[in-house]
Amino acid sequence: MVRRPVAWVVAVVLFAEGFGIAAVQWFMGVVVDRQDMSLAGLDPDVMSLSSKIGGIAFGLYFALCGLVALLVALRDRPASALGRALLISAAVVHGLLGAFSWGLVGWTAFLFMMVVLALIVLLLMTYEVRPEPAAPADARPESGPEPTNGAAPA
Repeated sequence: MVRRPVAWVVAVVLFAEGFGIAAVQWFMGVVVDRQDMSLAGLDPDVMSLSSKIGGIAFGLYFALCGLVALLVALRDRPASALGRALLISAAVVHGLLGAFSWGLVGWTAFLFMMVVLALIVLLLMTYEVRPEPAAPADARPESGPEPTNGAAPA
């Protein structure tokens, strides 16, 4: 089966990506802080702090999505409804980042984002959620012992 290895790869990639995003944003915050330059009159300290906070928040988001993929890999079961929503949102984020990175960064960043998007979609599709089987219509509810003499219970 390909399900568990895909879940492991998605978990590792999302953890690495979360750490990478947080590190890059932290580095950009340090650069803005050391340059001490203003952008359209904004305070450099506020720009530096917001870059660091945004990087940590975005990194934690990817780490949480990686945790969901790790739990899927360990349990070999589909993610819960909240976990599926997180993975779907991560897929949407990677689609949007891929679209932006084509013009801003280049085709290699676009290719990376599309590979991660494909892995997340593959993870979601291979672990499909199966509905519970419905009880037959003629099944009796379990309400206690059946009367043995044919009389109705009192």
